[in-house]
Amino acid sequence: MQANELVTLARSGVKLTRLGMGGAAIGGLYEACSAAAARAAVEGAWALGLRYFDTAPFYGYTLSEHRLGEALRERPRGEFTISTKAGRLMLPDASVQPGADGWAAPLPFRPHYDYTFDAILRSHQDSLQRLGMAYVDILFVHDIGAVTHGAAHAHYWAQLTTGGGFRALEQLRSSGQVKAIGLGVNEAEVVVQAMQECDLDCTLLAGRYTLLEQAALSPLLAACSRQGNAIVIGGPFNSGVLAGNGKFNYADAPDAVRQRVARLGAVCEQFGVPLQAAALQFPMAHPAVVACIPGGRDVAQMRQNAAWFEQPIPAGLWPALKQAGLVDERAPVPAP
Repeated sequence: MQANELVTLARSGVKLTRLGMGGAAIGGLYEACSAAAARAAVEGAWALGLRYFDTAPFYGYTLSEHRLGEALRERPRGEFTISTKAGRLMLPDASVQPGADGWAAPLPFRPHYDYTFDAILRSHQDSLQRLGMAYVDILFVHDIGAVTHGAAHAHYWAQLTTGGGFRALEQLRSSGQVKAIGLGVNEAEVVVQAMQECDLDCTLLAGRYTLLEQAALSPLLAACSRQGNAIVIGGPFNSGVLAGNGKFNYADAPDAVRQRVARLGAVCEQFGVPLQAAALQFPMAHPAVVACIPGGRDVAQMRQNAAWFEQPIPAGLWPALKQAGLVDERAPVPAP
């Protein structure tokens, strides 16, 4: 599979390249990213033929949207696809400090969860202004779910349902202001719930269907295949642990996760395959999955991601991983 191969989402007509660029890194996730490096990363992705870019107001407390817009807005708008997210309003706050929520140098805005009708519409408009663009192609509801919100989940879920958040998404889609809607989440269960409430075009699922974990195979991915809810894989390295940075779910990886990663790496090494290449290619074999969006904080990382994505992998790797109990027997694997 080629990184710059185009795929069209059946429900919306939105076109994505199989490999896209996630925008958290240029927002300064874990470590600072200069404006020059961020622009070079976006331009490097463009030079590789990548035409799908994802961002969010939360990334760098609006920094990622500003940087992505600055790097892309002079390109022909019809030649690329942008997704961003709603669910947090970013309000001015001079007390924001470096390191807040893992952002190395966030801008002086504080996130406030709000999934109501008016808040979704406002978030969308705010994103357009930060990007400096007339429209985004895909709007995802960001970070909803029981794991994210704990005891407050019922409150925020009600904002999306009876509070009109889903209705706002549907209105934006029906009016043509966005082409596709969905969720951008780290939880599989809430996507299944949302599919009963709203007609989703696609979902950005971060970290829940990867080489490290495949619990989302059922019921989520099975339901998505039936209903046409296309899956974009975010966090293919599980926040970085599969790429060697020791992070899992945006925190230090526990010992059990590190040990499993070491076992995965050992099997990959037997076949002469970088663990990162296997991690990027594995989820693409599922029929519900249309694209994968690892991040990149500079041009070298974007080039490396593309090389891993396209690297030939011996067919024997996948059955070896299954035989070792490291990959679910039910999981589709890439064709040789």
